[in-house]
Amino acid sequence: MAVTRAQQPVATTSLPLPVRTRLAHPALLLTGILLVALNMRACLAAVSPMVGEIQRTFGLSATASGLITTVPVLFQGVGAPLTPRLTRRFGTERVVLGAVLVLGAGVLLRVLPSVAALYAGCVVIGVAIAVLNVSMPGLVKREFPDRAAAMTGVYSTTMLVGATMAAGLSVPLEHALGGGWQASLGTWSLLALIAAVAWLPQVLRSRQERAAAATGLSAGPAAGQATGRAAEKPIEGIWRSPMAWQISLFMGISSLLVYTLVAWMPTILADHGMDRGEAGLVFAFSNLVQVAGAFLVPLLAGRMTRQRGLAVAMAGLNGLGIALLLIAPVSGAWVSATILGVAQGGSLGLGLAFIVLRTGSAAGAAQLGGMSQAVGYLVAAAGPVGAGALHQLTGGWTATLVLMLVLATVVGAAGWGAGRNRTLG
Repeated sequence: MAVTRAQQPVATTSLPLPVRTRLAHPALLLTGILLVALNMRACLAAVSPMVGEIQRTFGLSATASGLITTVPVLFQGVGAPLTPRLTRRFGTERVVLGAVLVLGAGVLLRVLPSVAALYAGCVVIGVAIAVLNVSMPGLVKREFPDRAAAMTGVYSTTMLVGATMAAGLSVPLEHALGGGWQASLGTWSLLALIAAVAWLPQVLRSRQERAAAATGLSAGPAAGQATGRAAEKPIEGIWRSPMAWQISLFMGISSLLVYTLVAWMPTILADHGMDRGEAGLVFAFSNLVQVAGAFLVPLLAGRMTRQRGLAVAMAGLNGLGIALLLIAPVSGAWVSATILGVAQGGSLGLGLAFIVLRTGSAAGAAQLGGMSQAVGYLVAAAGPVGAGALHQLTGGWTATLVLMLVLATVVGAAGWGAGRNRTLG
């Protein structure tokens, strides 16, 4: 596999051009991307304030409760490598539509009155999000080749807006609907349905392009798009690339830290004496701050030839926020939430930016996304269940937080390698 210096801008002549129809209007594309992105974290964040109630409903142990957030993460890793094959066979637009519909079905399955349905829903949600996680960077690279890093910031920010909204509204929805945690969590299937409707124009546009290319009646743009897509080649030997592994570890361990706190941060605060309602607000605030990091960090990354310092800074902020949560879990909760929000949102945005900045084509971005998110989410899956098991073993949260501090240093080392000015391909 060749690894070359990325001194010159990547040529985009083979990348697709928009079809000049109403279906190709940029506003429709952007609306679809944003509504899909809103769904990609909402159903995960919504469950965190409800873990205690779900645990009481089914009589689950702490370790089994951790699986509620671990199973979706695990199956994001399992489903990620399959996505490039799906997109090559069916097209990105149809794959995204199918994933959003499957996600909505998983949300409904998760709230059925059965432990088996609870975990089955978590599996379905994880696979659906895996498909979206891998499809979206390639789609952004294809549709916005000259603004890929900036658009990555926009859609990663939107993902976190969805997570913030879900974390903040879960308990109020429970009270407003009067149906317990099941009614609250089930509501998020409506958001998936709205996103699916908004994405339909992109599926129709894609069908037009394929038909035009097949009949030779495209008059240029559609034919160029179809030709450009077919001409893209995968990255050879990507699984042997040190940089691909560094990007995967950066994403994986950063995600492990995020999902561990998604699963347990409100519980950690409550166990140290904070009111449950306030703990939920601190968690929601941390998610809100992530929005700023997810938006700004990819913008900065896109203006840099190297992102090493940015990656190390995100790892350092992660370590600082975790240390403060360890030392002063209640009195320092709001400060810790702020620091962790910037670090976690920035790490997410930077990890996704690495996918588009370290590749030269949409196909390469999808391939690197498949690898990095397969490895990354399999690593991240150990976080929530491992933290729950360690808490059950030690009776406290100190060991978990110390281990997270150690892992933050590993994130910094991986980010130092991933931030080099190189392109895979």
